[in-house]
Amino acid sequence: MNIINAHNNNQLLVYRRLTATMVILILHSSLFTLHSFGQEKISLSLDECITMARKQSVDAAVALGRLKSAYWQWRSYKADLLPEVSFSATLPSYNKRYTSYQQADGGISYVRNDYLGLDGSLYVSQKIWPTGGTLSVETSLDFLHQSGTGGGNQFMSMPVALTLSQPIFGINHLKWNRRIEPLRYREAQADFLTQTEQVAMQAISHFFNLLLAKEQVGIARQNLQKAEELYEVALAKRKMGSISENDVLQFKLDVLKAHSALTSSESNCQASQFALRAFLDIEQDIEPETPENIPALHLQYDEVLNHALENNSHATTMRRRQLEADYSVATAKANRRSINLYAQLGYTGIADKLGGAYRDLLSKEVVSVGFSIPILDWGKRKGQRKMAESYREIEMAQLRKEAQEFKQDIFILTEKFNNQAEQLRIACEADTIARKRYNTNVETFKIGNISTLDLSDATTAKDQARRDRIIELHSYWSYYYQLRSIALWDFEKGCDITADIEKLVK
Repeated sequence: MNIINAHNNNQLLVYRRLTATMVILILHSSLFTLHSFGQEKISLSLDECITMARKQSVDAAVALGRLKSAYWQWRSYKADLLPEVSFSATLPSYNKRYTSYQQADGGISYVRNDYLGLDGSLYVSQKIWPTGGTLSVETSLDFLHQSGTGGGNQFMSMPVALTLSQPIFGINHLKWNRRIEPLRYREAQADFLTQTEQVAMQAISHFFNLLLAKEQVGIARQNLQKAEELYEVALAKRKMGSISENDVLQFKLDVLKAHSALTSSESNCQASQFALRAFLDIEQDIEPETPENIPALHLQYDEVLNHALENNSHATTMRRRQLEADYSVATAKANRRSINLYAQLGYTGIADKLGGAYRDLLSKEVVSVGFSIPILDWGKRKGQRKMAESYREIEMAQLRKEAQEFKQDIFILTEKFNNQAEQLRIACEADTIARKRYNTNVETFKIGNISTLDLSDATTAKDQARRDRIIELHSYWSYYYQLRSIALWDFEKGCDITADIEKLVK
């Protein structure tokens, strides 16, 4: 008897604690209810959520910003290969000062200079990518007016001059850039498409978090309703003497627990609601629609891998990194010597009048070859070359490892996706069976042929089966969009995932 009384006292103590907790949680839930009262709700399907995320989420804006940066870097590279037209001038330059002058006998005296100068030049330059040199055509005119005794006007013209600047045996940066920069831009385009698909994956995560939270609220409300109904049945059975007072208190505790679970689930639902609204950058509350239509897809690993190798930035990135490693080695080798050729051929004229400066022109030729060859550098350049070669070997090994991991990840993900359809089917069937079992047990309890323990077990199984169905549905769409982001291929439509880059960046 003492044991029974102690047990009943413990039940009453738990009852009081749960009552206090329930009151606090109900007040907390009321704050959320008042906050959301009057807000307009919008019904949103999974496809609509993904489309909205791609257009207006912050992550989508970041991906677009990176694409624009890569686009203008590409445009700058292309412009660097085109002819450049430049004009420079000094208008005017006035100089009045004393300067030293060495006479014929070796003596030095100071003379006064007082002159006004004007000059201007127009030139067109073109980089020569096969050789790495620069070819330019220039025309210029200088004017000098000297004041004082013996002063006058002087014009010097250079109607045309052709100049070549050419490194010999050096590294041709233009040639390497022509191989690397197109890969870098292709990589940026593929990265943008991948990031767009990753935005869709984040939208899926937020969407199903809210869907699961709302489902949990529905489960909690249903459980509260059933708990109150069963508590009334238990009171009636107690009056008839068919169950003990301990069982009645247990049902009362179940009611309090159901109240607590409902309040907690409503708070979680509000948090998930806020997270999705913030991600989509909208103000209205969202009512997510359960995506019931599942595409009947079975993917082949070889097909997914081929699309990934063709479209994903991974293959382009590997090729770019390999070229950059080769570029580093070539640069280190070229630094062992430096030889530069400079040649200029043109005409020039000098006269005291403008017209005369363009008559009786004289030829102008300048040719110079400069070189720098180290005699003793204590192995510094050799060390730089060896470092570059070692870096290339490390990079090649890293690329082989990443290629293996890339293929392995695609294989595992493809297998998980193909198995997930069956997992989802099982979860849906388990949900249906668990609900039928729960309803049967409730009706059986009402006529007194089942214990409270069996009923509690049926309730737990029913709730878990419902949650598992949403979780498996989430996993299905998550795997699907992960494969889309890797292969950049729409498996439902059977086409590449593309975007109008020119339209997006402008």
